[in-house]
Amino acid sequence: MENYFWNTEEENSIKKLYILVIYDIVDNKRRVRFAKKMNGYGFRVQKSAFEAMVTENLYRRLLHDIQELIDRRSDSVRVYKIRGYGEVNLFGASPEIKNEEVIIIG
Repeated sequence: MENYFWNTEEENSIKKLYILVIYDIVDNKRRVRFAKKMNGYGFRVQKSAFEAMVTENLYRRLLHDIQELIDRRSDSVRVYKIRGYGEVNLFGASPEIKNEEVIIIG
């Protein structure tokens, strides 16, 4: 088992939000486009799940981008915004987790 922690309330830094995006997108083309966009915000942790540490501005931009990428009649996307201190426990194969700065070029 591996663990990693986050703190969205660090002093002396820009406040960040920890977000988890999970999705079920029916159309292959839309799903690939969606995953590419999510890679610009964070990192894939499972086939249909991304994690990221983003600023409030990037979070709002992410929500806007999601609405532009999906079909509301057939697709489902959930975005969990988590504040404060947190812990994730990893079991089995998992990617290496890093807290990196994210820059999105439009």
